[in-house]
Amino acid sequence: MFAVVRTGGKQYRVAEGDKIAVEKLAGDAGDTITLGEVLLAGEGDTVADAAKVMVSAEIIAQAKSEKVVVFKKRRRHNYRRKAGHRQQMTLLRIVSVGEANFEAPGAEE
Repeated sequence: MFAVVRTGGKQYRVAEGDKIAVEKLAGDAGDTITLGEVLLAGEGDTVADAAKVMVSAEIIAQAKSEKVVVFKKRRRHNYRRKAGHRQQMTLLRIVSVGEANFEAPGAEE
């Protein structure tokens, strides 16, 4: 089963066992988190009800992505500025993609 989840302003297509790098999430290596916003889910060519699907993931590590070099230059004005940036990211391993076991409120027996 696969799901399309949104986290950090981006969308990711995930299946069980996938490893993805997302914007920094709270937690330490080894913690299990639930990716809340499931946009689409399905199996093969069929589409399932995304509201009933839950995606859980394990945090592999907190890391930094590749360095992005920002270089500004204005010709003939002796103006040069160089800066770098490394975005914080979280490496995730998708543990399970499947039906969530929700209980209806007030359905106690």
